[in-house]
Amino acid sequence: MVKIRLMRMGAKGNPHYRVVVIDARKRRSSEYIESLGYYDPRGTVEVPLKINTERAEHWLAQGAQPTDTALKLLERVGVGVGNVSVKRGRAYQARTQAAQAQGQA
Repeated sequence: MVKIRLMRMGAKGNPHYRVVVIDARKRRSSEYIESLGYYDPRGTVEVPLKINTERAEHWLAQGAQPTDTALKLLERVGVGVGNVSVKRGRAYQARTQAAQAQGQA
């Protein structure tokens, strides 16, 4: 299975992440298939989140499964992730609660 996940870069106490497409069986910092962009949670660069949306949509169409954090970042940049089924963590719980609230209203 292919996943879209974050690869940690940067120094100790100064995290930077690369958004990558990687085989799920590989370690966090091993070889990846393709780099989609980067994320700087501290905002030390001019553009803290940059993702190639065309390539991200391509990999999602091919069946790549994003992790919860990667899913939130993809949604933040406007990538359509409607059919993705991530069934763990806070991102999934928030989406299901929002869907239930809309269904009741």
